[in-house]
Amino acid sequence: MAERIPAEERLTNLVVALMATEIGLTKQQILASVSGYRQRAEGKADALDKMFERDKEELRALGIPIETLGDHADPNDLREARYRIPKAEYDLPVDIEFTPAELAVLRLAGSVWSEESLSADAQAGVRKIRALGIDVDEPIIGFAPRITARDAAFAPLQGAIERSVGVAFEYLKPGEQAPRRRRVQPLALVEYEARWHVFGRDVDAEGDRMFLLTRIVGDVTVTNDAFPAELREGAGERALASLEAVAAAHSALLEVTPGTEAALRLGRRAEPAVQGIRVRYVDLHIFADELASYGPEVRVVEPAVLRDAVIVRLRAAVAAHADLKERS
Repeated sequence: MAERIPAEERLTNLVVALMATEIGLTKQQILASVSGYRQRAEGKADALDKMFERDKEELRALGIPIETLGDHADPNDLREARYRIPKAEYDLPVDIEFTPAELAVLRLAGSVWSEESLSADAQAGVRKIRALGIDVDEPIIGFAPRITARDAAFAPLQGAIERSVGVAFEYLKPGEQAPRRRRVQPLALVEYEARWHVFGRDVDAEGDRMFLLTRIVGDVTVTNDAFPAELREGAGERALASLEAVAAAHSALLEVTPGTEAALRLGRRAEPAVQGIRVRYVDLHIFADELASYGPEVRVVEPAVLRDAVIVRLRAAVAAHADLKERS
C-alpha cells in the first residue's frame, strides 16, 4: 500500500520543487518525482491529475506565484506546459537572515492556529518558513498554544475575508424581538476581551460596522459578490482602534470581594479607584452577563443602567432556580 503523505507536506514539497527549477517542471515530472504524488504513481492517472490541479490552485489562492510556461517557439502552446515559482517573487530579501531561535518563533506563530481554523495566511507563512531549507520543529517552550474559534460563523467569515467576497447572515441585537438580515463585506476578524468580532462594510447601511459573532443567528451565507481586496488593508487595526475607543468611553465602578474569582478575572483589566475598581467595557449587555455570573462577589456602584441590567439577570436566575425547585 502506498505511503500516505499529509496534504500539508505534499504542498510544501511542491513549493520547494517548483522553486528549485529555472526552466520549470512538466506535470509528468512533478507527478513522478515530488513526494506526495510519487507514492501514488500507480493509482488512477485522472485522480492524480485532479489532485495536482487542486494543489496548484490552492497555492495560487494563497498568493504563491506559480508560472505556467508554454513551448519556447509558441508560448501559447500549453500541451507540454512547465511550471515553476520565480524565486525573485517568492524568496525573502537576501539581506534578511534568521537565527534558529527566530525561526522557531516564526514556526510557532504559524502553528498557533488549530488545524480546523488555520487561516490561509498562516498556512502560507508556514510553507515559506519551511521553504527556507531549515525545518524548525523543536518546541521553544513546554507546550505550543492553540487558538480555536468556538463560533460556527468564524470559518465561513474567515474564508470570505481571504477571498474578498461578501456574506449575509441573521443578526440579533439586544432588545430586538427578531434577527435582521445583514449583508456585509467582511474585512477583518478581531478578538477583543475573549470574544470574536467581524468588522466590515454593511452594504445596506453603507458604512463600517462591527458584529459580535455570538449574536449571529444560523448559518453565514457566502456570496459571489466580490469587493476590492485593498479594502482589507489596515482593517484589523481600524477595528481594534474602534473597540478601544468604545471601551474608553464606557467604564464601571465596581466593588469586588478580595480573593474571589471576580477579583482575579476583573482585576486583570481593572484600574484602581478610590472606591473599588474601575473596569472599561465595550458591550453593556455582555458585561452585565459576566458580572451577574459572579453573584455576590461583585457589586456595581455605577453606572445605574449597568447595575439595573445585572439586577434583572440575577432576579431571572433566582426565578429560574425557584421554578426548577418546584418541579423537582
